[in-house]
Amino acid sequence: MSTFTKVVLFTDTDGYAKFREEQVPLSEGTPQAMLSALTPAKACQFRQSPVGFRSQFHCTTEEQWLFVLGGEMKIGLQDGSSRNFKAGQHFYSADTLPAGATFDPKVHGHWSCQVGDEPLVTLFVKV
Repeated sequence: MSTFTKVVLFTDTDGYAKFREEQVPLSEGTPQAMLSALTPAKACQFRQSPVGFRSQFHCTTEEQWLFVLGGEMKIGLQDGSSRNFKAGQHFYSADTLPAGATFDPKVHGHWSCQVGDEPLVTLFVKV
């Protein structure tokens, strides 16, 4: 069976944001159009960030898919690592503040920035 690789940005048990990859089975459809099971979604939202955009450390307020539609985005983690996402790439953002925690920008969250010479265009799909 074929699978789809779901890149996940999540908050680990130590409170730090990390990346992992999960395989989603493509168990439906036909050999020419393999599909996953339906995934519920609540709403979607578009964002355009100008050249030079960079956020501070923050957590995702609710789990969501993020699809890069144009430009390039970098996500940085507390451990100094980062990962770039170009147009056509995605990740599932589940880096939420742990229950009962008070946000600490030295422990929690991730930062994001626009990379290159064209604005960053993204689509958020709230789940």
